[in-house]
Amino acid sequence: MIANILEQDFAMMAVFNAQAQVEYVNPTFIELTGYIKGDVVGQNLLAFRTVPHHPLAFPQECWKSLEQGQEWRGESYTARQNGHFYWQSNRIIPIKDASGTGQHFLALMKDITDRKQADEALKERLHFEELLSSLSARFVNLPSDQVDIEIQKALQQLLIFFQVDRCGLVQIMRDKETWQVTHQAFTDTVTPVPMNTELPVSRNPWAYDLLVRQRQAVFYSSHVELPPEAGIDKRTFEELGIRSQLTIPLATSGTVDHVISINAVKRECFWPQKLVPKLQLIGEVFVNALKRSKADQDLRTSEECLLLASSAAEAGLWKLNPETGHIWTTQMTRELFELPLQGELTVDDFLAVVHPNDRSTVQAQIGKALETRKIETIEYRIVRRNGNIRWIVSRGQFYANIPGIVPSLMGVSIDITERKAMESRIKEQFKEINRLKLRLEEENRYLREEVKTERGFGAIIGSSDVLQYVLFRAKQVAPTDATVLILGETGTGKSLVASAIHDMSRRQKKPMITVNCAALPGNLIESELFGREKGAFTGAHSRQIGRFELADGGTIFLDEIGEMPIELQVKLLRVLQDGEFERLGGSRTTKVNVRVIAATSRDLKADIVSGRFREDLYYRLNVFPCSLPPLRIRPEDIPQLAQYFVKRYSKKFSKHFEMIAEEAMQMLISYHWPGNVRELEHIIERGVITSQGPKFRLSEPLERQATQTAAVESVEEEFDTVARTHFLRVLRKTNWRIEGKGGAAEALGLHPSTLRFRIKKLGIKRP
Repeated sequence: MIANILEQDFAMMAVFNAQAQVEYVNPTFIELTGYIKGDVVGQNLLAFRTVPHHPLAFPQECWKSLEQGQEWRGESYTARQNGHFYWQSNRIIPIKDASGTGQHFLALMKDITDRKQADEALKERLHFEELLSSLSARFVNLPSDQVDIEIQKALQQLLIFFQVDRCGLVQIMRDKETWQVTHQAFTDTVTPVPMNTELPVSRNPWAYDLLVRQRQAVFYSSHVELPPEAGIDKRTFEELGIRSQLTIPLATSGTVDHVISINAVKRECFWPQKLVPKLQLIGEVFVNALKRSKADQDLRTSEECLLLASSAAEAGLWKLNPETGHIWTTQMTRELFELPLQGELTVDDFLAVVHPNDRSTVQAQIGKALETRKIETIEYRIVRRNGNIRWIVSRGQFYANIPGIVPSLMGVSIDITERKAMESRIKEQFKEINRLKLRLEEENRYLREEVKTERGFGAIIGSSDVLQYVLFRAKQVAPTDATVLILGETGTGKSLVASAIHDMSRRQKKPMITVNCAALPGNLIESELFGREKGAFTGAHSRQIGRFELADGGTIFLDEIGEMPIELQVKLLRVLQDGEFERLGGSRTTKVNVRVIAATSRDLKADIVSGRFREDLYYRLNVFPCSLPPLRIRPEDIPQLAQYFVKRYSKKFSKHFEMIAEEAMQMLISYHWPGNVRELEHIIERGVITSQGPKFRLSEPLERQATQTAAVESVEEEFDTVARTHFLRVLRKTNWRIEGKGGAAEALGLHPSTLRFRIKKLGIKRP
């Protein structure tokens, strides 16, 4: 598969690992972006988000796709190291190892600036050609008294399209020594050139020679482009405030008798050479319309000029005589409908090409246009000789009571097949969006806070034996799918242990969905956990996916499980047993593959006795219990925790402490900590706010009570009993061998010296 990918037209490549660290970029990436290898290799991709428009600053949706093991494609507006911008196409593919898991990602990038520019140029060309088509069609059979008005409107549209300051039609007088502006459009910020006033050509000798004698367009973006022989012209242009100019000769009767001129006063403009013939065509339409209004030339001359304009816009013009049924068309129209290139055409010839399913609709629209005499528009299909179907839009109006003109239905037809295909693709994309919308919204709702919020202090801090034993237990159970019950007082870090177990499991690529059973209202907890169908209860206006479905393939963490209502415990028991449930208000069974980690600070055995908690659910959850020690029985961890929190909140509040005062540290170590690590964090935060000077000090003394001392000793005795039992079990299993492979120290994850010290402290003796 990789070989097939590399054969595609991607120039730049990069490889990064699952931690988003770049391990390789190819020489083409270095050459095209300007970055040196040391700027990229070894760096984390997330760091590039702070570098504006960096080639490797991939958007957020990229990471969501990669986390789900999916390939991602997209485009980005990117900058090279020298600051030059370009458009970049991106494709990122997970590279799976032999086990089928993605450990690396291949990023393929390509400079698509030329394509983007070509698309923009094509869009602008189509817009311009549509404008030309619209302007040209407007002059078909235009009454003589409306010619000047329509030319004025057309010049105003050209003015807006090119974003210039003046646009005018200039007539060369018969004496060939003067010319005058006959029609003009201009912005409010510039002074117009005098209208219908003969101006001597001696003020523009160089331009006159090019335009009239040599029949060449005059165009320049800046005065510096003018040749030395244009000195007189340059002074005239400066007097008129012209900075850039495009003037095109119009020769409709063998000689140049008009020019169309576009002036930029406020800024300099670049004039593409390809604009000249197109503007020349529309200018000739203007001139012919003027001549027709003055000399009443025959219709054929007018039709030939319009043919040129419509060909430039790829639009077919036509005229239907309703009395005879004959249709006059331009050559473009015959090509568009694949009609015979010679001979008369009738309505039946035209309808024979129309798709059978659209034929009656087109006939009805023709009748409506003849009856209402208003502009009518219709989109329909035609079938070409090779069987291909093309979409056409036709727009026409019935003209009657025009002197010298037979009453006719006249209009224009354009091929819109590509537009229709695009609309179809957009509809399909919207269907896919709507299909995924519900799931994405639900995942967003549950995971948004998980993404934005830092989980506790990011790591379990401490080196005490009791804490290391807890971590050892977590490492033991993490690779399995066993249900874990985490027990501990409030503030001991149960959620951190749950996160650690998930991160070390085979499900780490999938999300861990957290549910606080104590925080959810009793009347909503069932729909939150298992989902609901639309109409399941009053206010359930849409279907909702439950958190067990969101956690499918991953882990669900049920915090404060002891607070779950007794009536829902049966449904949870079924999920644990069979992995299936029904949404609230639904009948279809949903199966999920979810690992359950539960946590509580309550005494569940006492709750079983009191009837608050089901005994069968307790034994389903208590497959692998993990008890977290309170902070008061691991005082040796307090200095590390204190240092961590002081550093964290010093950075947050822009303070700096060289050390923690000795008396403050002693108070922290001797305090009983009923709120455990969470209480310690809040006290440190308060101390950082109030402390002044280089030493951190507590804002108020911490008192230790005698009853609390007794409670600490009681908990220590209870934990020592649990540890003694576990140590004895491991020692018997290893035949009391402490060191070496297969020894008790290796099984417990402890140093042999530490294990010997703990055996002595717990009073364990070999029988």
